Amino acid sequence: MSSDHGEKKQDQALDKKYAIDIASSESLPSYEEAAVTTGAPVEKISPLGYHVDAITVVFLNISKMIGTGVFSTPGAILNGVGSVGLSLVFWVIGYAFAGASLSVYLEYASYFPHRSGAEVAYLEKAYPKPKFLLPTAFAVQSVLLSFSSSNAIVLAKYLLVAAGGETSTWNVRGLAVGAFTVIIIICIVSTKWSLRLSNAHGAVKLVTLIFIAITGLVMLSGHTKVEDPHANFRNAFAGTTSNGNGLATALVKVNFAYYGFENAFNVLNEVRNPIRTMKRCAPFSLTIVFLLYFFANIAYFAAIPKEKIRTSKELTASLFFVAVFGNSKSVTALSALVAVSSFGNLLSTIIGSSRIIRECGRQGVLPFPRFWASTKPFNTPFGPYLLKWFLTVIVIIAPPAGDAFNFIVDLQSYPTNVFAFLMTVGLFFVRKRRASIGAPPSGFRAWNAVIVFALAVNIYVLVLPWIPPQGGIYAGDVSFFYATYCIVGLAILAICGLAYVLWLQILPKLKGYTIRQLIEKLDDGAQTNRLVRVANSELAEWDATHDEHGEVIARKDGSPAVAS
Repeated sequence: MSSDHGEKKQDQALDKKYAIDIASSESLPSYEEAAVTTGAPVEKISPLGYHVDAITVVFLNISKMIGTGVFSTPGAILNGVGSVGLSLVFWVIGYAFAGASLSVYLEYASYFPHRSGAEVAYLEKAYPKPKFLLPTAFAVQSVLLSFSSSNAIVLAKYLLVAAGGETSTWNVRGLAVGAFTVIIIICIVSTKWSLRLSNAHGAVKLVTLIFIAITGLVMLSGHTKVEDPHANFRNAFAGTTSNGNGLATALVKVNFAYYGFENAFNVLNEVRNPIRTMKRCAPFSLTIVFLLYFFANIAYFAAIPKEKIRTSKELTASLFFVAVFGNSKSVTALSALVAVSSFGNLLSTIIGSSRIIRECGRQGVLPFPRFWASTKPFNTPFGPYLLKWFLTVIVIIAPPAGDAFNFIVDLQSYPTNVFAFLMTVGLFFVRKRRASIGAPPSGFRAWNAVIVFALAVNIYVLVLPWIPPQGGIYAGDVSFFYATYCIVGLAILAICGLAYVLWLQILPKLKGYTIRQLIEKLDDGAQTNRLVRVANSELAEWDATHDEHGEVIARKDGSPAVAS
Protein backbone atom coordinates (compact mmCIF):
# COMPACT_ATOMS: atom_id res chain seq x y z
CA MET A 1 0.00 0.00 0.00
CA SER A 2 2.76 2.41 0.88
CA SER A 3 4.47 1.71 -2.43
CA ASP A 4 1.26 2.40 -4.40
CA HIS A 5 0.65 5.55 -2.36
CA GLY A 6 4.17 6.81 -3.02
CA GLU A 7 3.84 6.05 -6.72
CA LYS A 8 0.54 7.92 -6.85
CA LYS A 9 2.05 10.98 -5.17
CA GLN A 10 4.98 10.92 -7.58
CA ASP A 11 2.61 10.73 -10.58
CA GLN A 12 0.54 13.62 -9.22
CA ALA A 13 3.67 15.72 -8.78
CA LEU A 14 4.77 15.02 -12.36
CA ASP A 15 1.28 15.81 -13.69
CA LYS A 16 1.19 19.07 -11.74
CA LYS A 17 4.62 20.14 -13.00
CA TYR A 18 3.67 19.34 -16.60
CA ALA A 19 0.35 21.18 -16.24
CA ILE A 20 2.14 24.28 -14.90
CA ASP A 21 4.63 24.14 -17.77
CA ILE A 22 2.05 23.98 -20.52
CA ALA A 23 -0.26 26.47 -18.86
CA SER A 24 2.53 29.03 -18.68
CA SER A 25 3.89 28.36 -22.16
CA GLU A 26 0.89 29.73 -24.07
CA SER A 27 -2.25 31.62 -23.10
CA LEU A 28 -5.65 30.98 -24.62
CA PRO A 29 -6.87 31.46 -27.23
CA SER A 30 -4.01 29.71 -29.03
CA TYR A 31 -3.53 28.68 -32.64
CA GLU A 32 -5.42 25.51 -31.75
CA GLU A 33 -8.56 27.65 -31.49
CA ALA A 34 -7.77 30.47 -33.89
CA ALA A 35 -9.94 30.86 -37.00
CA VAL A 36 -12.29 28.09 -35.82
CA THR A 37 -14.55 29.20 -33.00
CA THR A 38 -16.91 26.21 -32.85
CA GLY A 39 -16.19 22.86 -31.29
CA ALA A 40 -15.06 21.48 -27.98
CA PRO A 41 -12.97 23.78 -25.77
CA VAL A 42 -9.27 23.03 -25.51
CA GLU A 43 -8.39 21.33 -22.22
CA LYS A 44 -4.84 22.54 -21.84
CA ILE A 45 -4.58 20.59 -18.61
CA SER A 46 -5.93 17.09 -19.12
CA PRO A 47 -8.53 16.14 -16.49
CA LEU A 48 -7.70 12.50 -17.20
CA GLY A 49 -4.07 12.94 -16.19
CA TYR A 50 -0.90 12.08 -18.10
CA HIS A 51 -0.56 8.31 -17.85
CA VAL A 52 0.30 7.79 -21.53
CA ASP A 53 4.07 7.63 -21.95
CA ALA A 54 6.11 6.67 -25.00
CA ILE A 55 5.89 2.94 -24.28
CA THR A 56 2.13 3.14 -23.87
CA VAL A 57 1.79 5.00 -27.18
CA VAL A 58 3.65 2.17 -28.90
CA PHE A 59 1.58 -0.57 -27.29
CA LEU A 60 -1.78 1.18 -27.74
CA ASN A 61 -1.12 1.14 -31.47
CA ILE A 62 0.40 -2.34 -31.54
CA SER A 63 -2.39 -3.86 -29.46
CA LYS A 64 -5.07 -2.48 -31.75
CA MET A 65 -3.25 -3.43 -34.96
CA ILE A 66 -2.43 -6.98 -33.89
CA GLY A 67 -5.75 -8.66 -33.28
CA THR A 68 -6.47 -11.95 -34.98
CA GLY A 69 -5.79 -10.83 -38.57
CA VAL A 70 -2.18 -11.98 -38.86
CA PHE A 71 -3.21 -15.40 -37.53
CA SER A 72 -6.13 -15.84 -39.92
CA THR A 73 -5.99 -13.64 -43.06
CA PRO A 74 -2.86 -14.92 -44.90
CA GLY A 75 -4.92 -17.70 -46.50
CA ALA A 76 -7.58 -15.28 -47.75
CA ILE A 77 -4.92 -12.92 -49.10
CA LEU A 78 -3.10 -15.73 -50.91
CA ASN A 79 -6.40 -16.90 -52.33
CA GLY A 80 -7.05 -13.39 -53.66
CA VAL A 81 -3.66 -12.75 -55.28
CA GLY A 82 -2.81 -16.30 -56.35
CA SER A 83 0.92 -16.34 -55.59
CA VAL A 84 3.23 -16.33 -52.59
CA GLY A 85 5.40 -13.55 -54.01
CA LEU A 86 2.55 -11.11 -54.61
CA SER A 87 1.07 -11.97 -51.22
CA LEU A 88 4.27 -10.76 -49.54
CA VAL A 89 4.36 -7.67 -51.76
CA PHE A 90 0.84 -6.81 -50.66
CA TRP A 91 1.94 -6.71 -47.01
CA VAL A 92 4.55 -4.13 -48.04
CA ILE A 93 1.95 -2.12 -49.96
CA GLY A 94 -0.33 -2.19 -46.92
CA TYR A 95 2.50 -0.77 -44.83
CA ALA A 96 2.89 2.08 -47.34
CA PHE A 97 -0.87 2.72 -47.23
CA ALA A 98 -0.86 2.89 -43.44
CA GLY A 99 2.25 5.09 -43.40
CA ALA A 100 0.62 7.63 -45.71
CA SER A 101 -2.49 7.81 -43.53
CA LEU A 102 -0.32 8.05 -40.42
CA SER A 103 1.40 11.15 -41.82
CA VAL A 104 -2.02 12.84 -42.06
CA TYR A 105 -2.70 12.12 -38.38
CA LEU A 106 0.76 13.37 -37.40
CA GLU A 107 0.25 16.70 -39.13
CA TYR A 108 -3.16 17.19 -37.50
CA ALA A 109 -1.64 16.28 -34.12
CA SER A 110 1.07 18.89 -34.58
CA TYR A 111 -1.65 21.53 -35.08
CA PHE A 112 -3.88 20.39 -32.22
CA PRO A 113 -1.67 18.72 -29.58
CA HIS A 114 -4.17 19.25 -26.73
CA ARG A 115 -7.11 17.51 -28.39
CA SER A 116 -7.87 13.84 -27.92
CA GLY A 117 -10.36 11.93 -30.04
CA ALA A 118 -8.35 12.19 -33.28
CA GLU A 119 -10.95 12.34 -36.09
CA VAL A 120 -13.48 14.08 -33.83
CA ALA A 121 -11.22 17.09 -33.38
CA TYR A 122 -9.66 17.01 -36.84
CA LEU A 123 -12.99 17.01 -38.71
CA GLU A 124 -14.25 19.76 -36.42
CA LYS A 125 -11.24 21.94 -37.28
CA ALA A 126 -11.21 21.09 -40.99
CA TYR A 127 -14.92 21.79 -41.57
CA PRO A 128 -16.14 24.61 -39.27
CA LYS A 129 -18.92 25.42 -41.77
CA PRO A 130 -21.73 24.56 -42.01
CA LYS A 131 -21.63 25.15 -38.30
CA PHE A 132 -21.92 21.91 -36.25
CA LEU A 133 -22.66 19.76 -39.34
CA LEU A 134 -19.60 17.47 -39.31
CA PRO A 135 -19.51 17.21 -35.50
CA THR A 136 -23.20 16.23 -35.49
CA ALA A 137 -22.83 13.60 -38.21
CA PHE A 138 -19.67 12.13 -36.71
CA ALA A 139 -21.11 12.11 -33.20
CA VAL A 140 -24.31 10.31 -34.23
CA GLN A 141 -22.35 7.75 -36.23
CA SER A 142 -19.86 7.24 -33.40
CA VAL A 143 -22.58 6.72 -30.81
CA LEU A 144 -24.94 4.53 -32.85
CA LEU A 145 -22.12 2.29 -34.10
CA SER A 146 -20.10 2.33 -30.90
CA PHE A 147 -19.93 -1.38 -30.22
CA SER A 148 -17.14 -3.97 -30.19
CA SER A 149 -19.27 -7.08 -30.43
CA SER A 150 -17.23 -8.88 -33.10
CA ASN A 151 -14.01 -8.53 -31.11
CA ALA A 152 -15.71 -9.78 -27.95
CA ILE A 153 -17.14 -12.82 -29.75
CA VAL A 154 -13.76 -13.70 -31.28
CA LEU A 155 -12.22 -13.49 -27.81
CA ALA A 156 -14.93 -15.77 -26.37
CA LYS A 157 -14.51 -18.37 -29.12
CA TYR A 158 -10.75 -18.66 -28.62
CA LEU A 159 -11.13 -18.80 -24.84
CA LEU A 160 -13.56 -21.72 -25.20
CA VAL A 161 -11.29 -23.54 -27.66
CA ALA A 162 -8.29 -23.06 -25.39
CA ALA A 163 -10.29 -24.39 -22.42
CA GLY A 164 -11.77 -27.29 -24.39
CA GLY A 165 -15.30 -25.95 -23.99
CA GLU A 166 -18.26 -26.19 -26.34
CA THR A 167 -18.49 -23.25 -28.75
CA SER A 168 -22.28 -23.16 -28.90
CA THR A 169 -24.01 -19.87 -29.73
CA TRP A 170 -25.03 -18.99 -26.19
CA ASN A 171 -21.80 -20.22 -24.63
CA VAL A 172 -19.95 -17.83 -26.91
CA ARG A 173 -22.36 -14.97 -26.29
CA GLY A 174 -22.40 -15.41 -22.53
CA LEU A 175 -18.62 -15.55 -22.29
CA ALA A 176 -18.32 -12.56 -24.66
CA VAL A 177 -20.58 -10.46 -22.42
CA GLY A 178 -18.69 -11.55 -19.31
CA ALA A 179 -15.23 -10.88 -20.75
CA PHE A 180 -16.30 -7.51 -22.16
CA THR A 181 -17.82 -6.52 -18.82
CA VAL A 182 -14.56 -7.34 -17.03
CA ILE A 183 -12.60 -5.18 -19.47
CA ILE A 184 -15.03 -2.26 -19.08
CA ILE A 185 -14.80 -2.46 -15.28
CA ILE A 186 -11.01 -2.36 -15.44
CA CYS A 187 -11.13 0.70 -17.71
CA ILE A 188 -13.67 2.50 -15.51
CA VAL A 189 -11.82 1.90 -12.26
CA SER A 190 -8.31 2.94 -13.36
CA THR A 191 -6.83 4.51 -16.45
CA LYS A 192 -3.31 3.70 -15.26
CA TRP A 193 -3.97 -0.01 -14.74
CA SER A 194 -5.98 -0.38 -17.94
CA LEU A 195 -3.03 1.10 -19.84
CA ARG A 196 -0.58 -1.14 -17.99
CA LEU A 197 -2.68 -4.16 -18.88
CA SER A 198 -2.77 -3.02 -22.49
CA ASN A 199 1.03 -2.75 -22.45
CA ALA A 200 1.37 -6.25 -20.97
CA HIS A 201 -0.89 -7.81 -23.59
CA GLY A 202 0.94 -5.90 -26.32
CA ALA A 203 4.19 -7.39 -25.08
CA VAL A 204 2.71 -10.90 -25.24
CA LYS A 205 1.65 -10.24 -28.84
CA LEU A 206 5.14 -9.10 -29.75
CA VAL A 207 6.72 -12.15 -28.14
CA THR A 208 4.28 -14.46 -29.95
CA LEU A 209 4.95 -12.98 -33.38
CA ILE A 210 8.70 -12.78 -32.75
CA PHE A 211 8.60 -16.48 -31.84
CA ILE A 212 6.73 -17.30 -35.06
CA ALA A 213 9.14 -15.18 -37.12
CA ILE A 214 12.26 -16.74 -35.58
CA THR A 215 10.78 -20.23 -36.01
CA GLY A 216 10.31 -19.47 -39.69
CA LEU A 217 13.94 -18.42 -40.10
CA VAL A 218 15.06 -21.58 -38.30
CA MET A 219 12.95 -23.64 -40.70
CA LEU A 220 14.51 -21.94 -43.71
CA SER A 221 17.93 -22.87 -42.37
CA GLY A 222 16.85 -26.53 -42.42
CA HIS A 223 16.90 -27.25 -38.70
CA THR A 224 13.33 -28.52 -38.28
CA LYS A 225 11.33 -31.56 -39.38
CA VAL A 226 9.67 -29.60 -42.21
CA GLU A 227 10.87 -31.42 -45.31
CA ASP A 228 11.21 -28.63 -47.86
CA PRO A 229 10.77 -25.16 -46.30
CA HIS A 230 11.87 -23.47 -49.56
CA ALA A 231 9.18 -25.04 -51.75
CA ASN A 232 6.78 -22.09 -51.71
CA PHE A 233 9.55 -19.62 -52.50
CA ARG A 234 10.63 -21.27 -55.75
CA ASN A 235 8.86 -19.50 -58.61
CA ALA A 236 7.20 -17.38 -55.94
CA PHE A 237 5.08 -15.42 -58.42
CA ALA A 238 3.72 -18.46 -60.22
CA GLY A 239 -0.07 -18.48 -60.19
CA THR A 240 -0.52 -14.71 -59.82
CA THR A 241 -4.12 -13.89 -60.64
CA SER A 242 -5.39 -11.17 -62.96
CA ASN A 243 -8.81 -11.12 -61.33
CA GLY A 244 -9.44 -7.53 -60.28
CA ASN A 245 -11.94 -8.37 -57.55
CA GLY A 246 -9.59 -10.87 -55.93
CA LEU A 247 -6.68 -8.44 -55.95
CA ALA A 248 -8.83 -5.62 -54.61
CA THR A 249 -10.30 -7.75 -51.83
CA ALA A 250 -6.84 -8.95 -50.78
CA LEU A 251 -5.57 -5.39 -50.65
CA VAL A 252 -8.45 -4.32 -48.42
CA LYS A 253 -7.75 -7.22 -46.05
CA VAL A 254 -4.10 -6.23 -45.82
CA ASN A 255 -5.04 -2.61 -45.27
CA PHE A 256 -7.44 -3.61 -42.49
CA ALA A 257 -4.69 -5.61 -40.77
CA TYR A 258 -2.79 -2.35 -40.18
CA TYR A 259 -5.85 -0.50 -38.90
CA GLY A 260 -5.09 0.72 -35.40
CA PHE A 261 -1.93 2.71 -36.16
CA GLU A 262 -3.94 5.81 -35.15
CA ASN A 263 -5.17 4.56 -31.78
CA ALA A 264 -2.78 6.58 -29.60
CA PHE A 265 -3.99 9.81 -31.25
CA ASN A 266 -7.30 9.23 -29.45
CA VAL A 267 -5.53 9.88 -26.11
CA LEU A 268 -3.26 12.66 -27.39
CA ASN A 269 -4.10 15.12 -24.61
CA GLU A 270 -2.95 12.56 -22.04
CA VAL A 271 0.56 12.41 -23.53
CA ARG A 272 3.37 14.57 -22.20
CA ASN A 273 5.21 16.31 -25.07
CA PRO A 274 2.65 14.91 -27.54
CA ILE A 275 4.18 16.10 -30.82
CA ARG A 276 7.67 14.81 -30.13
CA THR A 277 6.35 11.54 -28.67
CA MET A 278 4.01 10.85 -31.57
CA LYS A 279 6.59 11.68 -34.23
CA ARG A 280 8.89 9.04 -32.77
CA CYS A 281 6.57 6.38 -31.42
CA ALA A 282 3.72 6.17 -33.94
CA PRO A 283 5.93 5.37 -36.98
CA PHE A 284 8.00 3.04 -34.80
CA SER A 285 4.95 1.01 -33.74
CA LEU A 286 3.72 0.74 -37.33
CA THR A 287 7.14 -0.37 -38.58
CA ILE A 288 7.49 -2.99 -35.84
CA VAL A 289 4.10 -4.45 -36.76
CA PHE A 290 4.98 -4.47 -40.45
CA LEU A 291 8.22 -6.40 -39.84
CA LEU A 292 6.45 -8.92 -37.62
CA TYR A 293 3.62 -9.36 -40.13
CA PHE A 294 6.09 -9.86 -42.98
CA PHE A 295 8.30 -12.41 -41.23
CA ALA A 296 5.29 -14.25 -39.76
CA ASN A 297 4.00 -14.74 -43.30
CA ILE A 298 7.39 -16.01 -44.40
CA ALA A 299 7.19 -18.49 -41.52
CA TYR A 300 3.74 -19.67 -42.65
CA PHE A 301 4.94 -20.16 -46.22
CA ALA A 302 8.02 -22.03 -45.02
CA ALA A 303 5.96 -24.47 -42.93
CA ILE A 304 2.73 -25.02 -44.89
CA PRO A 305 2.19 -26.05 -48.52
CA LYS A 306 0.72 -23.28 -50.63
CA GLU A 307 -2.53 -25.09 -51.41
CA LYS A 308 -3.22 -25.76 -47.73
CA ILE A 309 -2.74 -22.07 -46.92
CA ARG A 310 -5.04 -21.11 -49.77
CA THR A 311 -7.90 -23.15 -48.28
CA SER A 312 -7.04 -22.55 -44.61
CA LYS A 313 -9.56 -19.71 -44.10
CA GLU A 314 -9.13 -18.67 -40.43
CA LEU A 315 -6.80 -21.56 -39.54
CA THR A 316 -3.47 -20.50 -41.05
CA ALA A 317 -1.66 -20.13 -37.73
CA SER A 318 -3.13 -23.43 -36.49
CA LEU A 319 -1.71 -25.24 -39.52
CA PHE A 320 1.64 -23.61 -38.82
CA PHE A 321 1.77 -24.83 -35.23
CA VAL A 322 0.76 -28.36 -36.23
CA ALA A 323 3.38 -28.44 -39.02
CA VAL A 324 6.16 -27.30 -36.69
CA PHE A 325 5.23 -29.05 -33.44
CA GLY A 326 3.00 -31.84 -34.73
CA ASN A 327 0.48 -32.26 -31.92
CA SER A 328 -2.91 -30.99 -30.83
CA LYS A 329 -1.50 -29.34 -27.70
CA SER A 330 0.21 -26.79 -29.92
CA VAL A 331 -3.17 -25.75 -31.33
CA THR A 332 -4.53 -25.33 -27.80
CA ALA A 333 -1.51 -23.18 -26.95
CA LEU A 334 -2.09 -21.13 -30.08
CA SER A 335 -5.77 -20.61 -29.16
CA ALA A 336 -4.67 -19.31 -25.76
CA LEU A 337 -2.21 -16.91 -27.40
CA VAL A 338 -4.82 -15.68 -29.89
CA ALA A 339 -7.26 -15.19 -26.99
CA VAL A 340 -4.64 -13.05 -25.22
CA SER A 341 -4.16 -11.11 -28.44
CA SER A 342 -7.92 -10.61 -28.78
CA PHE A 343 -8.20 -9.44 -25.17
CA GLY A 344 -5.46 -6.85 -25.68
CA ASN A 345 -6.98 -5.71 -28.96
CA LEU A 346 -10.37 -5.23 -27.30
CA LEU A 347 -8.86 -3.39 -24.33
CA SER A 348 -6.86 -0.95 -26.43
CA THR A 349 -9.81 -0.36 -28.76
CA ILE A 350 -12.12 0.45 -25.84
CA ILE A 351 -9.61 2.91 -24.36
CA GLY A 352 -9.34 4.78 -27.65
CA SER A 353 -13.04 4.78 -28.52
CA SER A 354 -14.01 6.05 -25.06
CA ARG A 355 -12.03 9.22 -25.79
CA ILE A 356 -13.74 9.56 -29.16
CA ILE A 357 -17.17 9.45 -27.53
CA ARG A 358 -16.05 11.87 -24.80
CA GLU A 359 -14.84 14.39 -27.38
CA CYS A 360 -18.12 14.08 -29.31
CA GLY A 361 -19.97 14.86 -26.11
CA ARG A 362 -17.70 17.83 -25.31
CA GLN A 363 -18.62 19.42 -28.66
CA GLY A 364 -22.14 19.91 -27.32
CA VAL A 365 -23.93 18.11 -30.15
CA LEU A 366 -24.97 15.18 -27.92
CA PRO A 367 -27.53 15.50 -25.12
CA PHE A 368 -26.14 15.87 -21.58
CA PRO A 369 -22.64 17.15 -22.46
CA ARG A 370 -21.58 17.28 -18.79
CA PHE A 371 -22.23 13.53 -18.49
CA TRP A 372 -19.88 12.74 -21.38
CA ALA A 373 -17.16 15.17 -20.29
CA SER A 374 -17.09 14.30 -16.59
CA THR A 375 -14.24 12.17 -15.24
CA LYS A 376 -15.98 11.31 -11.97
CA PRO A 377 -15.92 9.17 -9.89
CA PHE A 378 -12.67 7.39 -10.85
CA ASN A 379 -10.96 10.06 -12.97
CA THR A 380 -11.94 8.08 -16.09
CA PRO A 381 -14.53 8.74 -18.85
CA PHE A 382 -17.32 6.84 -17.08
CA GLY A 383 -20.14 7.92 -19.41
CA PRO A 384 -18.47 6.79 -22.67
CA TYR A 385 -17.47 3.46 -21.10
CA LEU A 386 -21.03 2.87 -19.92
CA LEU A 387 -22.42 3.60 -23.40
CA LYS A 388 -19.82 1.32 -24.97
CA TRP A 389 -20.81 -1.54 -22.66
CA PHE A 390 -24.55 -1.07 -23.19
CA LEU A 391 -24.42 -1.02 -27.02
CA THR A 392 -21.91 -3.88 -27.26
CA VAL A 393 -23.94 -6.16 -25.00
CA ILE A 394 -27.08 -5.46 -27.04
CA VAL A 395 -25.34 -6.32 -30.32
CA ILE A 396 -23.80 -9.48 -28.83
CA ILE A 397 -27.12 -10.78 -27.50
CA ALA A 398 -29.89 -9.42 -29.70
CA PRO A 399 -29.12 -10.19 -33.38
CA PRO A 400 -29.49 -13.77 -34.62
CA ALA A 401 -26.26 -15.45 -35.69
CA GLY A 402 -25.35 -15.25 -39.36
CA ASP A 403 -26.57 -12.55 -41.75
CA ALA A 404 -27.88 -10.07 -39.20
CA PHE A 405 -24.73 -10.15 -37.11
CA ASN A 406 -22.38 -9.94 -40.13
CA PHE A 407 -24.40 -7.04 -41.51
CA ILE A 408 -24.20 -5.05 -38.27
CA VAL A 409 -20.44 -5.60 -38.06
CA ASP A 410 -19.92 -4.53 -41.70
CA LEU A 411 -22.12 -1.49 -41.15
CA GLN A 412 -19.48 0.03 -38.87
CA SER A 413 -16.89 0.27 -41.60
CA TYR A 414 -18.39 2.34 -44.42
CA PRO A 415 -19.21 5.62 -42.58
CA THR A 416 -15.77 5.35 -40.96
CA ASN A 417 -14.18 5.25 -44.42
CA VAL A 418 -16.22 8.28 -45.52
CA PHE A 419 -14.94 10.32 -42.56
CA ALA A 420 -11.35 9.17 -43.19
CA PHE A 421 -11.61 10.55 -46.73
CA LEU A 422 -13.06 13.86 -45.51
CA MET A 423 -10.35 14.18 -42.87
CA THR A 424 -7.58 13.71 -45.45
CA VAL A 425 -9.09 16.30 -47.80
CA GLY A 426 -9.64 18.63 -44.86
CA LEU A 427 -5.92 18.82 -44.11
CA PHE A 428 -5.52 21.19 -47.06
CA PHE A 429 -8.27 23.42 -45.64
CA VAL A 430 -6.56 23.55 -42.24
CA ARG A 431 -3.26 24.48 -43.87
CA LYS A 432 -4.90 27.31 -45.80
CA ARG A 433 -6.68 28.61 -42.71
CA ARG A 434 -3.51 28.58 -40.63
CA ALA A 435 -1.61 30.41 -43.36
CA SER A 436 -4.30 33.10 -43.48
CA ILE A 437 -3.86 33.91 -39.76
CA GLY A 438 -0.06 33.75 -39.83
CA ALA A 439 0.28 30.64 -37.68
CA PRO A 440 3.86 29.47 -37.16
CA PRO A 441 5.18 26.29 -38.83
CA SER A 442 4.01 23.10 -37.16
CA GLY A 443 6.19 20.37 -35.71
CA PHE A 444 5.33 18.04 -38.60
CA ARG A 445 4.21 18.57 -42.17
CA ALA A 446 3.42 15.73 -44.55
CA TRP A 447 4.59 15.84 -48.14
CA ASN A 448 1.81 16.68 -50.60
CA ALA A 449 2.58 13.52 -52.58
CA VAL A 450 2.02 11.44 -49.46
CA ILE A 451 -1.35 13.11 -48.80
CA VAL A 452 -2.42 12.49 -52.40
CA PHE A 453 -1.41 8.85 -51.98
CA ALA A 454 -3.47 8.65 -48.77
CA LEU A 455 -6.43 10.16 -50.65
CA ALA A 456 -6.08 7.50 -53.35
CA VAL A 457 -6.24 4.84 -50.64
CA ASN A 458 -9.33 6.47 -49.10
CA ILE A 459 -11.09 6.55 -52.47
CA TYR A 460 -10.10 2.96 -53.13
CA VAL A 461 -11.66 1.62 -49.92
CA LEU A 462 -14.81 3.65 -50.61
CA VAL A 463 -15.23 2.33 -54.17
CA LEU A 464 -14.23 -1.30 -53.64
CA PRO A 465 -17.26 -2.41 -51.56
CA TRP A 466 -19.50 -1.55 -54.50
CA ILE A 467 -17.70 -3.99 -56.84
CA PRO A 468 -19.73 -7.23 -57.02
CA PRO A 469 -17.95 -10.27 -55.56
CA GLN A 470 -17.23 -13.37 -57.60
CA GLY A 471 -20.46 -15.29 -57.84
CA GLY A 472 -22.78 -12.33 -58.24
CA ILE A 473 -24.55 -9.76 -56.10
CA TYR A 474 -25.69 -12.33 -53.52
CA ALA A 475 -22.25 -13.90 -53.03
CA GLY A 476 -21.04 -11.66 -50.23
CA ASP A 477 -20.85 -12.57 -46.54
CA VAL A 478 -24.65 -12.10 -46.25
CA SER A 479 -27.43 -13.81 -48.20
CA PHE A 480 -28.94 -10.52 -49.42
CA PHE A 481 -27.52 -7.76 -51.66
CA TYR A 482 -23.77 -7.60 -50.97
CA ALA A 483 -23.54 -3.77 -50.70
CA THR A 484 -26.55 -3.28 -48.41
CA TYR A 485 -24.32 -2.18 -45.55
CA CYS A 486 -22.84 0.56 -47.76
CA ILE A 487 -26.29 1.83 -48.63
CA VAL A 488 -27.44 1.79 -45.02
CA GLY A 489 -24.20 3.48 -43.90
CA LEU A 490 -24.74 6.31 -46.36
CA ALA A 491 -28.40 6.48 -45.32
CA ILE A 492 -27.35 7.00 -41.71
CA LEU A 493 -25.14 9.91 -42.79
CA ALA A 494 -28.02 11.34 -44.85
CA ILE A 495 -30.35 11.09 -41.84
CA CYS A 496 -27.72 12.93 -39.79
CA GLY A 497 -27.77 15.67 -42.42
CA LEU A 498 -31.56 15.93 -42.34
CA ALA A 499 -31.57 16.01 -38.54
CA TYR A 500 -28.98 18.79 -38.65
CA VAL A 501 -31.08 20.87 -41.06
CA LEU A 502 -34.17 20.41 -38.89
CA TRP A 503 -32.38 21.07 -35.57
CA LEU A 504 -30.12 23.96 -36.51
CA GLN A 505 -31.86 25.66 -39.41
CA ILE A 506 -35.58 25.00 -39.73
CA LEU A 507 -36.64 24.97 -36.05
CA PRO A 508 -34.61 28.08 -35.09
CA LYS A 509 -36.20 30.03 -37.95
CA LEU A 510 -39.69 28.85 -37.11
CA LYS A 511 -39.39 29.53 -33.38
CA GLY A 512 -37.28 32.69 -33.49
CA TYR A 513 -34.09 31.65 -31.74
CA THR A 514 -30.41 31.11 -32.57
CA ILE A 515 -28.11 28.32 -31.40
CA ARG A 516 -25.06 29.51 -29.47
CA GLN A 517 -22.39 27.55 -27.63
CA LEU A 518 -21.57 28.03 -23.96
CA ILE A 519 -18.41 26.72 -22.30
CA GLU A 520 -19.03 24.95 -19.03
CA LYS A 521 -16.22 24.14 -16.60
CA LEU A 522 -16.74 21.15 -14.34
CA ASP A 523 -15.25 20.90 -10.86
CA ASP A 524 -13.04 17.95 -11.91
CA GLY A 525 -11.22 20.22 -14.38
CA ALA A 526 -13.11 19.03 -17.45
CA GLN A 527 -14.55 21.52 -19.93
CA THR A 528 -17.41 21.08 -22.35
CA ASN A 529 -19.64 22.99 -24.70
CA ARG A 530 -23.37 23.22 -24.22
CA LEU A 531 -25.49 24.35 -27.15
CA VAL A 532 -28.19 26.73 -25.95
CA ARG A 533 -31.16 28.45 -27.56
CA VAL A 534 -30.98 32.23 -27.45
CA ALA A 535 -34.07 34.18 -28.42
CA ASN A 536 -33.34 36.48 -31.34
CA SER A 537 -34.54 39.42 -29.25
CA GLU A 538 -31.79 38.63 -26.70
CA LEU A 539 -29.06 37.75 -29.20
CA ALA A 540 -27.29 41.11 -29.09
CA GLU A 541 -27.08 40.96 -25.28
CA TRP A 542 -25.79 37.37 -25.42
CA ASP A 543 -23.08 38.21 -27.94
CA ALA A 544 -22.01 41.19 -25.82
CA THR A 545 -21.52 38.98 -22.75
CA HIS A 546 -19.90 35.92 -24.37
CA ASP A 547 -16.81 35.68 -26.52
CA GLU A 548 -16.70 33.80 -29.83
CA HIS A 549 -15.70 30.55 -28.08
CA GLY A 550 -18.63 30.65 -25.65
CA GLU A 551 -16.76 31.93 -22.61
CA VAL A 552 -18.71 34.31 -20.35
CA ILE A 553 -17.13 37.77 -20.31
CA ALA A 554 -17.85 41.03 -18.52
CA ARG A 555 -20.61 43.31 -19.74
CA LYS A 556 -19.66 46.46 -21.54
CA ASP A 557 -20.40 48.51 -18.42
CA GLY A 558 -17.91 46.39 -16.45
CA SER A 559 -20.43 44.41 -14.39
CA PRO A 560 -20.08 40.62 -14.38
CA ALA A 561 -22.15 38.71 -16.91
CA VAL A 562 -24.36 35.87 -15.83
CA ALA A 563 -24.79 32.87 -18.12
CA SER A 564 -28.32 31.69 -18.70
